[in-house]
Amino acid sequence: MAQDNSIKTREQDYSAWYLDVIREAQLADYSPVKGCMVLRPHGFGVWDNIKNDLDRRFKETGHVNAYFPLFIPMEFLSREAQHVEGFAKECAVVTHHRLRSVTDANGKVGVEPDPAAKLEEPLIVRPTSETIIWHMYGRWIDSWRDLPLLINQWANVVRWEMKTRPFLRTAEFLWQEGHTAHATEVEAVEEAERMLQVYADFCHETLAIPVITGSKSSAERFAGAEDTYCIEAMMQNTWALQAGTSHFLGQNFAKAFDVTFQNTEGERELVWATSWGVSTRLVGAVIMTHSDDTGLVLPPKVAPIQVVIIPIARKDHERETVMEFVGGLKSELLASGVRVHVDDRTKMKPGAKYYEWERKGVCLRMEVGPRDVKGESAFCKKRTGGDKFSVAREGAGPAVVQILTDIQAELLANATALRVENTHDVADYETFKSELKANGGWYRVAWFDDGEAEARIKDETKATIRCFPIGDQDVEGKTCFYSGKPANRIAIFARAY
Repeated sequence: MAQDNSIKTREQDYSAWYLDVIREAQLADYSPVKGCMVLRPHGFGVWDNIKNDLDRRFKETGHVNAYFPLFIPMEFLSREAQHVEGFAKECAVVTHHRLRSVTDANGKVGVEPDPAAKLEEPLIVRPTSETIIWHMYGRWIDSWRDLPLLINQWANVVRWEMKTRPFLRTAEFLWQEGHTAHATEVEAVEEAERMLQVYADFCHETLAIPVITGSKSSAERFAGAEDTYCIEAMMQNTWALQAGTSHFLGQNFAKAFDVTFQNTEGERELVWATSWGVSTRLVGAVIMTHSDDTGLVLPPKVAPIQVVIIPIARKDHERETVMEFVGGLKSELLASGVRVHVDDRTKMKPGAKYYEWERKGVCLRMEVGPRDVKGESAFCKKRTGGDKFSVAREGAGPAVVQILTDIQAELLANATALRVENTHDVADYETFKSELKANGGWYRVAWFDDGEAEARIKDETKATIRCFPIGDQDVEGKTCFYSGKPANRIAIFARAY
């Protein structure tokens, strides 16, 4: 049976639309291991551009890269009580280091763990690296001169999720995790806030995704953290997506792994810590923020291919002329820093090529035929829509760079307008419930901290506190929208991925 390559509309079925876009853009595919995905070259290209941009930003703020083992002694996770409680249900455990062949009653040969190769202590497949990193920091940190220690690693992690969705929530995913050690609480808090802003700037400038920065409620806090900061993005269906987190860990891991330093007075003190990370979930954020019913739409700054040039020639002598023109055009675009691809496949009609590259989210299509060569121009179409237009061969590099800049700004403006339009202030719970059910969106409310009330709201509405927005905490004279008590927070509630 032929594969259905149609894309459902967002209005028909938003979840199915998301999966259809991923499939048709050839971003990822399902692996034989349930819950794990294969990143195809086009999808990995998006992640690669995300990684390269963030890595530059990290290094500009004084961080260096390192790598820590995939396997963690099980005993390490038990040292920090909140941490083990938070991750215990998601851990994959290695118990043997060898297999042996077995034959069943029907003569079928298979394999099983070799009882003689059972590990003395089981190993955890990395769900996050705080424990093993702080074990190593205990060996590396002795004096105030060793601080601050600012390390990042790019790695994969495994969290055995029961319900998965490509890029957003998978059993194995790619990410970066920063882990820093500081001499004082003030320095550690400043670091956590600094890296949160790095994430926010990156999303705004590179992904064209406006985010709100805030802190999490205690119920949503990272296991083992004193405080968790986050960036929250609104998807096109008005649900929220936690796009990145930065954690102030206090001295919890320093206590668990006995990491101390000698201060300038010669006394020993516990070290202060942070951790922070983003993952391939950002690819999902890009898809759901910008794509349309035709397929993937990518911001130029992360698009693996920003421009595709499609030569159009029916006769051999025309093709030679067209390809010579295309070669020069490609060279000029490359010299201007544009990521460009020439689709010179001869057995595919131009219409089929247009269809394919639109679905893959290429920002700009340039068509070159014999008439265009004579006119010393290319016929162009932006992925974000609008009429076709010509770009002159002379000065094509700077012209295309400007077009890509305009597309980037257009996507950010559209995403910002959507968030503004769908963020509402409400003063009472009944209004919140009815508006959320009818229209979705984000709801900015006055709130009195109450974990039990927060849980009840989640049970009744499926909405959670996304964050307490940074810089938006004026609660003077306000009462909680749920309990009527004097408010001590401004909170944003929304349904979320």
